[in-house]
Amino acid sequence: MSFWKRARYRIEWLAVKALAIGIPLLPRRWARGLARGLGSVAYFADRRGRGTALENLRAVYGDGKSETERRQIAREAFQHFARTVIDQFWSARLTAENWERYCRLELDDPEAVADALKTGAIWVTPHYSNFEWTALVMGFRGYRFTIIAQDFKNPLLTRIFQENRQVSGHQVIPQRQSMFRLLKNLKNQGHAAFLTDLTIKPSKAATIIECMGFKTCVTALHVELMRRTRLPVIPGICQPLDDGTYRVRGLAPLRFEEGMSDAEMAQRCWDAFEPFILENPAPWLWMYKHWRYRPESGGDAYPAYAGISGKFTKLEARVESEASKTEPATAE
Repeated sequence: MSFWKRARYRIEWLAVKALAIGIPLLPRRWARGLARGLGSVAYFADRRGRGTALENLRAVYGDGKSETERRQIAREAFQHFARTVIDQFWSARLTAENWERYCRLELDDPEAVADALKTGAIWVTPHYSNFEWTALVMGFRGYRFTIIAQDFKNPLLTRIFQENRQVSGHQVIPQRQSMFRLLKNLKNQGHAAFLTDLTIKPSKAATIIECMGFKTCVTALHVELMRRTRLPVIPGICQPLDDGTYRVRGLAPLRFEEGMSDAEMAQRCWDAFEPFILENPAPWLWMYKHWRYRPESGGDAYPAYAGISGKFTKLEARVESEASKTEPATAE
């Protein structure tokens, strides 16, 4: 590593470390105000991210929302994401004794969640509102997750964010050899958490789901773990409330029929969240390129950044072939 890169990494670390030390000192109201301000600045400064958000909203809503409405949602999306980042640092103040001041936990099936503490479970959530605190809240309740997180190019930053995510007892692991570690942990009554709306490149480890009416390529890792362990799959979502707190909603465990394909199982995970996002779209990560690939035909309505990929086309054909094998035969 060159001297200049080492120096840059050290400067980046100092800046982020200052945030990690300073933000937890802020009163809660100030932290929220800082997030709103930074989010607004980011909306105007990040031309590329703003363009992606507006393009996504245009594709999903079309004429259903005016240009003014789409811009308002995009701006609020930046503010919600800034709040998630600020709150990840502020989470150093959260403890098992005080988290209920800031989060309200609501469970659709309390008995199933209680049983999962004994058996282990697979937990899924989208990039919606403060998804980081969804995991932290469950950690304070005794559910210790193994979480896959992408390393920063600057390894000094990776350590800071790992410490924040592990404040309630979780274990953060890198992507390499994650399948083996997750499987081992789950077979020992452990827990694993996944973000189900993260777009990845078409590969054997990927599948395709319908997201907001468009096809997107997502990981199938959680599906493979479901097949191998047969553990409960529990979706959860974090919703921002008007008083500045959050509602962490634990939804009913998902049910999967025998013989379902990877795409069908992944689709069922996503379908648990889409109604919440459509009802209140602003907390979703609209500035992210959720639809990087488009079908070879009939893809004119996709966002402008979506491109045609031979690998995506092959994966699409594989998914359609698997789906046809699972369709029940029709009586003649």
